[in-house]
Amino acid sequence: MVKRQLPNPAEIFDLMKFKTPELNLKKRRLDAALTIGDLREIAKRRTPAAAFDYTDGAAEAELSIARARQAFKDIEFHPDVLHPATSVDTSTTILGGPSALPFGIAPTGFTRLMQTEGEEAGAGAAGEAGIPFTLSTLGTMSIEDVKAVNPHGRNWFQLYVMRDRDVSYELTRRAAASGFDTLFFTVDTPVAGARLRDTRNGFSIPPQLTLKTILDAIPRPWWWFDFLTTPKLEFASLSSTGGTVGELLDAAMDPTISYEDLDVIRDMWPGKIVVKGVQTVADAAKLVDLGVDGIVLSNHGGRQLDRAPIPFHLLPHVRRELGRDATIITDTGIMNGADIVASVALGADFTLIGRAYLYGLMAGGREGVDRTISILRTELTRTMKLLGVSSLAELEPRHVTQLARLTPVAQEADEVAAGFA
Repeated sequence: MVKRQLPNPAEIFDLMKFKTPELNLKKRRLDAALTIGDLREIAKRRTPAAAFDYTDGAAEAELSIARARQAFKDIEFHPDVLHPATSVDTSTTILGGPSALPFGIAPTGFTRLMQTEGEEAGAGAAGEAGIPFTLSTLGTMSIEDVKAVNPHGRNWFQLYVMRDRDVSYELTRRAAASGFDTLFFTVDTPVAGARLRDTRNGFSIPPQLTLKTILDAIPRPWWWFDFLTTPKLEFASLSSTGGTVGELLDAAMDPTISYEDLDVIRDMWPGKIVVKGVQTVADAAKLVDLGVDGIVLSNHGGRQLDRAPIPFHLLPHVRRELGRDATIITDTGIMNGADIVASVALGADFTLIGRAYLYGLMAGGREGVDRTISILRTELTRTMKLLGVSSLAELEPRHVTQLARLTPVAQEADEVAAGFA
C-alpha cells in the first residue's frame, strides 16, 4: 500500500514552470509542426483551394502519388544493435560537389503561386542549409535572380524541351553563364498530364477572381493580400501566361522530343547533365551507356502518367543493373527523413523533395521552407542513429526490406514473347 501524505507546497511550486508565450504567430505555428504532414495541414488552411490543389494534386485518379507514398510506408528497417552512432555525418558528394544533406530541392513550376516568396525562399533556404536548389523552366524567378539569392550555393536548372527550340537553347546558355553546375534534361512531359483537381477548380495561370475564388478568399485574406500587392505572377522564362495549366504545357512542350535533342543540349552544356523522368531499367541503362552524368528516377510526382512505376520500387533494380558507379537520384512521395534513409540504403546517391518543400513554403514562406529542411534533417539523423549507422556510406540494402503490397501478375512466357503483336 502506498503511503499518502499532504502535498508539499514547495514541491508544487517547483513543478509550476511556465514557458514564455511565443508572440510571433508564424513562428508559433511552424514550431508546432513536427512532421511534413503537419506543414501540409497548415498550408491547406492558409492557401486558397485552387492553389493548394495544384500543389497537392496529381494526375487523373492520383494513384501514382498515393502508391509512391505508400511504398515508403511499406518498408521494414533492420537496425544494427550494439553499434553506437553517437554522431552522424549526413553530408555527401553529388554530381561533383558537396551537399550537407542527401536531399535537395526539386524543380517546381509556378512557385510564387503557392506563396509570394516563391523560389527566393527555396533558393535562400537551400543555400543556408548547404543543399542544392533546382530552378524549373516554368519557374517564377529568373535564372539570374536565383543566382543572386543563392550566390555561393549550388544551383541546378531543370530544362524542358520546348516547341520553340531556341527558347530552350537560350535558357541553357543563361544557366551556364550564371554558374549553374548541373542541368536536368526532363523527358517525362511531352504533353500535360490530366490534373483533374485543376479542371474542377477552374484553375488558371494567373488565378482569376471569380465568385468561387472570392468566397474561398474570405478565410484566407493574407494570401490574397500578398498576391494582389506583389509583382504580377508570371513565368520568368516564358512569355505565355494565360490559360489552364494543361493548355500552357501543351502549347509549350514538344511531344517529338528525342535522343537527338539530348545530344544537342549536351553539346551546349558545360557542366553535369542528368536525365530526369526515367521510369524503366532499360532506359536507365541506355542513358548511362550514352554517357550522361546521372539519372533521376521520377514519375513527376505522379503529375503526368497515372499508374506509372513507383521510383522507390524501381530503385534497387536500377542500381543492380547499373552498378555502383552510376549516379542515381530519386524523387516522388518523400514525406519523411526515414524515406530518404531508405532510398540511400537501397541505392540512391541523392533524393529530391518537391511537395514537402512547397508545403513548408505555403505554411510560412522562407521560414516554412527552413522548417521543412529542419524536420527532414531531424528525422534523417534520428533514423540513422536508431539504425546504428554514422554516415550515409554505411547504409546498405540489408538495412531495409520493401514489403510487398503491389506485386506484378505473372505473364505466360508465350504471351511475353509474342508481345501481343
